[in-house]
Amino acid sequence: MKRRHRQRPASGSPAGVPQLAASRFHPWFADLAHLSLWHMLTRLPALIATALRWSWKASPRDTLLTFGLNVGAGVFSAAVLTAVVGILQGLFAEGPTPERLQNALPSLLLAGGAVFARAALRSGAIWAQGRLTPMVERAVEVELVTLATATRLEAFDDSEWCDQLHRARSMGTSEAGRMTGYTVDIATETVSLLAVATVVTVLHPLLLPLLALTVAPVGWAAVRSARMRYERMRQLSTSRRLQYMYTHAMTERDSAAELRAYAMRPMLLEEFARVADHVRDAMVAVAARQTSTRAVGDVLAGIATLATYAALVALLLGGLMPLAVAGAAYVALGQGKAALDRLMSAVNSCYESGLYLSDLLDAFAEARRRTRPATVGKDPGPLQELRVQGVDFAYPGAQANALTGVDITVNRGQVVALVGENGSGKSTLATLISGLYTPDAGGITWNGTDIADLAADRLHARIGLIRQQYQQWPFSAERNITMAAAEATDPDRLKRALRLSGADQVVDELALGLATPLDTRFEGGEDLSGGQRQRIAAARGLYPEADLVIADEPTAALDARAEERLFATFQAAAEGAAVLLITHRLASTRSADWIYVLDHGHVVEQGTHSDLMTYGGLYAELYGIQAAAYHAPSPHLSYDDTP
Repeated sequence: MKRRHRQRPASGSPAGVPQLAASRFHPWFADLAHLSLWHMLTRLPALIATALRWSWKASPRDTLLTFGLNVGAGVFSAAVLTAVVGILQGLFAEGPTPERLQNALPSLLLAGGAVFARAALRSGAIWAQGRLTPMVERAVEVELVTLATATRLEAFDDSEWCDQLHRARSMGTSEAGRMTGYTVDIATETVSLLAVATVVTVLHPLLLPLLALTVAPVGWAAVRSARMRYERMRQLSTSRRLQYMYTHAMTERDSAAELRAYAMRPMLLEEFARVADHVRDAMVAVAARQTSTRAVGDVLAGIATLATYAALVALLLGGLMPLAVAGAAYVALGQGKAALDRLMSAVNSCYESGLYLSDLLDAFAEARRRTRPATVGKDPGPLQELRVQGVDFAYPGAQANALTGVDITVNRGQVVALVGENGSGKSTLATLISGLYTPDAGGITWNGTDIADLAADRLHARIGLIRQQYQQWPFSAERNITMAAAEATDPDRLKRALRLSGADQVVDELALGLATPLDTRFEGGEDLSGGQRQRIAAARGLYPEADLVIADEPTAALDARAEERLFATFQAAAEGAAVLLITHRLASTRSADWIYVLDHGHVVEQGTHSDLMTYGGLYAELYGIQAAAYHAPSPHLSYDDTP
């Protein structure tokens, strides 16, 4: 019979659980897998310098206080050790006991004063560090959101950038604050260790290598144990991502309804338990290996410690070291070993946090690369004519263009419609015209000037954008509408936007009116239906004094009455501005001044509604399909059954 071996938990995901693509969230795991003490020490100066730069940027005063007070506490630790040597020498000296006590008294007073001063300095250092850490976290968070919100919109269509931003946001900001603490610990323990090294060298030159010998096994075990944990974390990265996905699906409001409606709870709980059990078993297994490694290190350290104390006894019995010096050496070696242990722990932690911080700094650099150069653009002025000429555009990583050779013209006072099937490029073109994307070829001009040469903030102020994928912000109803405006709310413009969009009816039904938070997580907050949200989004686009209103599928969630009212609004808006209307409901385009038909990123037809119907092309085909759907009898209801 073959002997059955207990299997070690698999390194990836448990069997039967979907496999995710290779993780880009923690690209430095491979680096950690080959971690060595020398590697850590060589990279340490650069990491410490980075931490100091951010600390100084956050608060120069608290940086100086934190490091100065901690270093001062380390100096007084050396004074305590020196005083202990004096106390032992006084107590073990020859002579009557009262005389020996009198000789030890100055050193005793020095030790008491040094202990008190060290405690006071450490208290001050804890206070300063407690202030500095949140300041550093705030500094890096502000830098991150400042750079992220300035990057070009197309950057967020690049999964590499989104992953990089996730790493920076999820761990980089918090680890930047911890890096400061670890750097302080390294500085403090280094001072303490130098003090001990100085004292033991003065006591006897042989004691310094003996001190290093006692801590070397512990340092080896710490590095090896850390590498085991990091390797297992790297192997479990897919499972941990799955855990996050399942947890998010089971705890977020957006998925709560479907989870209950489709009775998904038992299945999700089972899948989550399988993944969680897999992670638990893997981490328990590595904990056992770490324990074994640390035990070996402790045994070797114990042997080294016995050898060190044996050497002390030999020196004492050989008359090479007085009893007082031997006692002081014993105390110094104990303090030195503890300081070196703490230093190794701080170096380990500093290195790991430094890797997260490197992710954050890389994200900063990439954000700057993806940001348009700051230029003093021209004032666009009131719109007379907007032209799109030979525009090509492809999304990052896409194999084909979303738009190719597109030419359209929009004049003031016109309602211009963009129509086409899903994926034809309508929304992409609207985003390009609004200045949020940059064309790969061709240009877009505003009164003859390329929009790339215009001041972006002033251009956006002249465009009212009603996006197909709109965001309901966790603010009040009023703030959701006026948020784009930097100045105080204009009551007349707000009232007009509410009336034209139909959002006035939505606001009238809210308990607190315009002051109602549109998020049930806030006190007094309310949730809106899809149609109500779309009216609020439409009001947001109509609130600015815009020369160009871009409405991208503005009625997808509206009922027929609200839809008719909104389209009448666009006709009225065109009297003093231009309207670019994107819709799949072709009945709404009949009154447009000009219609462009897109197909797979190309403009294939253009003209008025009657022109395009006469031509009999794609527009006429799509219009006919929609019209037929309204006139065809219901397959489930005969006319005899009609009430």
